[in-house]
Amino acid sequence: MYQRVGKAALKPDLSNTKRLLEALGNPHTHFRSIHIAGTNGKGSSAHAISSILQEAGYKTGLYTSPHLKSFTERIRINGSEISQDAVVKFVSDNRSIIEEIQPSFFELTVAMSFLHFFEEKVDIAVIEVGLGGRLDSTNVIVPEVSLITNIGFDHMDLLGYTLPEIAREKAGIIKKSVPVVIGSIQPETLPVFTEISTYHGSPMILCEKLAIRGSSQFNTVSYGIDSYELDIQSDYYVKNIPGVIETIVQLNVGGWSISTAAIKQGLKSVIQNTGLKGRFQIMGQQPLVIADVSHNEPGLKELLNQIYQINKGRLHLIYGTVVDKDLTGILQMLPKDAKYYFTESSVPRSLPVGQLSEVAKIYDLVGKSFPDVNQSLLEALKEADPDDTILVTGSTFVVAELNEL
Repeated sequence: MYQRVGKAALKPDLSNTKRLLEALGNPHTHFRSIHIAGTNGKGSSAHAISSILQEAGYKTGLYTSPHLKSFTERIRINGSEISQDAVVKFVSDNRSIIEEIQPSFFELTVAMSFLHFFEEKVDIAVIEVGLGGRLDSTNVIVPEVSLITNIGFDHMDLLGYTLPEIAREKAGIIKKSVPVVIGSIQPETLPVFTEISTYHGSPMILCEKLAIRGSSQFNTVSYGIDSYELDIQSDYYVKNIPGVIETIVQLNVGGWSISTAAIKQGLKSVIQNTGLKGRFQIMGQQPLVIADVSHNEPGLKELLNQIYQINKGRLHLIYGTVVDKDLTGILQMLPKDAKYYFTESSVPRSLPVGQLSEVAKIYDLVGKSFPDVNQSLLEALKEADPDDTILVTGSTFVVAELNEL
């Protein structure tokens, strides 16, 4: 499992996935889909698109990774997770072919999701890439629309050390004659997307910028002639909205029927419709407690900028990460005046808290260390004043182990 052990778990080609799906009757060829890649924003974009399609009356599959609390979160239909019995049945029914092919955990999960969506006769499935795009196990589908969110530096040892190199891997999801929406226009990556979409004869749609950004009980944004209220409160999520809306526009161009009312209600109800967690999730007030799965430099930068705007007192930062993360840029960026509670998760890939605190000292980040995120949170709650902010971040796996998430 890549999430648990990292690079050693990857099988960088599609042969296992294709063999496995062929043995299952190629279920992915019997339902329509949307494919989403990118560095940040692909998961929340997938949930937002799924919510809109549900509001439009379509039976909608949603495949995302990793999960936070339960494996079954990865495979949903109209927000409902696959049952544990269905997972057991899939493995039991297909044990012999699984043992013959020896797929990775991710390859097996992709095949399970595709078969589940086929058997449940979804109208459409929203499929999030696991890692990269070109060689990702999900990249066997021919979608209605492809969406590529922003490109940033993450998993460089696997995807490349420059933005154009990383973009080329993500652009691997572009299919012949299938429209591709580019959610974030970046000068370093646009030539790559232009080249590959031209090669495939795929219409490339570039998103406009959001016209207005406001704040109320909901985040409010304007795109084109319409305004939308968002139930996800993070500023970084706002940047995904143009890509989400343009993806829906392309579906309508292709003959689907999704009204503006469905888009508005879908964007206002993502959490309720899909069960999305860990995106600027407010877990308490006085002190304000926020849990967020941001884990790479661009994501954490956006997150911290928003925290600086809303924090009235001192920032208490509960931080844990993984062993293969390039920490140089991240630790340089973290605020030196915050109070730190270093921690780790239980997955083998987690960076031991002792190592993390030692590395952090090099960047003048000093704090207490705890082997469990819940102990960190209890300590921060003891030490924080009512107008302080407690932020739990740095790793999906640290956030996942919060008891009250």
